[in-house]
Order: sequence, then C-alpha cells, then structure tokens
Amino acid sequence: MNPVAATVRRRLLAEPGELPDGSALRARVARHLRAIDPLITNDRAVSLIDEVVRELDGFGAIEALFADPSVSEIMLNRPGVAYVERAGKIEPIELGLDAAAIVRVAERAIAPLGLRLDRSAPLVDARLPDGSRLHAVIPPLAPDGPCVTIRRFRPRRVGLDDFGVTDEVAQLLRTLVAGGANVLVAGGTSAGKTSLLAALAPAIDPAERVVTIEETAELDLGLEHVVRLEARPANVEGVGGASVRDLVRAALRMRPDRIVVGEVRGAEALDKLQALNTGHDGSLSTVHANGPDDALARLETLALFAVDLPLLAVRHQVAAAIDIVVAVRRDRDGRRTVEVVGECEPLSDGGRLTTRVLARRDRRSLQVVGEPRRPRCRR
Repeated sequence: MNPVAATVRRRLLAEPGELPDGSALRARVARHLRAIDPLITNDRAVSLIDEVVRELDGFGAIEALFADPSVSEIMLNRPGVAYVERAGKIEPIELGLDAAAIVRVAERAIAPLGLRLDRSAPLVDARLPDGSRLHAVIPPLAPDGPCVTIRRFRPRRVGLDDFGVTDEVAQLLRTLVAGGANVLVAGGTSAGKTSLLAALAPAIDPAERVVTIEETAELDLGLEHVVRLEARPANVEGVGGASVRDLVRAALRMRPDRIVVGEVRGAEALDKLQALNTGHDGSLSTVHANGPDDALARLETLALFAVDLPLLAVRHQVAAAIDIVVAVRRDRDGRRTVEVVGECEPLSDGGRLTTRVLARRDRRSLQVVGEPRRPRCRR
C-alpha cells in the first residue's frame, strides 16, 4: 500500500466511532489526504482516495481482480506470492501484499458472518456477497504466512456444450434428469462438477420443488421453485452450527420433489442414500472421485462414516439409490469435459459396485455407446 494512503488509513481507523460509507467515507479520506499533502494534484488525490477506500470498504489490492470477468480463482499463497486462474490456466501476478493485508482480506469477508480468524481459529471458509467462496489459513497452520484462496462466482450460465457434450449425449442426460434418475457427478477439484450440475438443471420441470444443500452456497440452478440451504460452522462459543447432514434431514420435512446436494463429503451420504431409497427420486449431487466406479466406492465409504453397518448393506443402499454417474475432468489446457456417463449396475454376486458405460469420450468426441436398462418412469 502507498505510504501516504497507509497514513490516511491509520488516521481514519484511529478516529472514534464507526467509519461512514459511500461518499461520506471518500470525503473524509480526501480531508485527511489534503491535510497531509496540501499540494497534491487532483488525479493523484483520486488515485489515493480509491486505494484507501478499497482498503477500508473493499478488498484492497485484489479489488480490481473482482472486476475482471476472466479471473475464476484468486490465490494468495503467502506474502508477495499470488496467482490467478484465467480460462483454466494458472498464472502469477504482482500484488505486493504483505501478511497483514492478506489477513485483512479474509477478515473483511468473514466479519458479517460472525466468524473469526486468529491463532485459536486459524482456518475459515466463507461466502462473499457476490457468491464467491473464500478459504483462508493463517499461522500456525500456514508456517510461510497467511494463505487465501477465492473461487469466483460465475454469473454466466454454463451449458452442456461447454463440457464438450454432443447433442446425442446431451439429449440422453436431459431425458435421464427429466425422468427422475438420481445422478451423481464425479470429478477432481476444480473439474467443473458444480457447473455441470447447474447445466443439468434446466431439464428439471419448473413446477417441481427443489431443495439445494451446500456447505458453501454456489449453485444457481436458474429455476423458480428453489429453496437454498447453506451449512454453517459453530460460533466461537461452539453453538449455532448446522452441518450438511443436519440440512439433509431438514430438507426431508420441506416437501421436496428433488434434493440437490452440492457435494457429498461426509456422513450425510447415508442420509442422502436413505432419502433416495424412500421415494425422493431425481436427486443431483457431486462427489470427489476419479471415475464412475470410484464414485460409487467413495459414496459407500462416506456412508460408513455415519454408522457401523455391514459393508454389503451399504452397497445395497448405493446400488438401489444411484442410477447415473457422470465423470468430468479438467484437461491440462484448462478445458473441462465430460469423459464418461455410466449406469449403476445391480449389485453383483460378489457384492462389488460397478457401472455400465452409456457414453464415452474417444479421440474425437463424446459418443453414446449404450442405452439405459433401469426403468426411468418415475415422473
């Protein structure tokens, strides 16, 4: 931060009472700036006023990155080291942020949420007003200095064609979703799982009531009859928390036609499976996995976190609940593509969960190679 701007900022923070906002804040900054440097030019004054206001009422040096629609992720690795992701590719940028400035970015995001970030609570997740997701880690968990990662909210709606899905496969997926198939999207970190989930949503009948459940709300399904639920951690006193599992149970009492879980990553997997096996068809959700078979195996592992059941019993639950698994990946060039669409097979004699390929990507494109066998006349 410019030394003059830093001085103005310190003076403002030392004043009693709360800081104003909008034009009143700019006027107060200008007054302090003129007192420090009466001969400052108008252009120089406007630049410094903007810098101070960004620090006090925005996100400082990274504010300009929020105005850049090409930036999908901002990564402040440690003081002086920052990267952004554009079009799926990561590139370094010069920001010159010190440790205190990085922490201020995180603190400004979490302050309205009643969260804290200090040595006793050195890790935090938060959602910014525009829907972007912030994750921060500070010492002692980050020995090289505070680290902040911000995944930007994309206002542009992503379609199936953005994942290299051909018309034939797109029609297959839309038919399955519209017919009430329970679809699980699998992939790695930043592979586009949530975006693909949103791309499948237009196939849902607008008259249906959809309840979405997420740890950090990101999904924008573009539907009218949607109830969005977001988990929250406990406060500093250890109370007031609501997990994804709590919200799955709550959603069952909200008369949902469909339950959409943004990501299954814990014991809520068992509650979700039980819901799908008791009449709540048409579910959409995501899971971290390398492929269709791995996704089913991970789902059974997560369900075992909740209760001590025989493995075969859990596998029966998974096989009966999940109809379709869609595997998505991000290529080295940053392009996100659907690689495989698989149908969950009935449990084999050996008790192993497997999928049968309905569509697979070859060197040219994604092609349909099979037809669904399980009935889809649920809606």
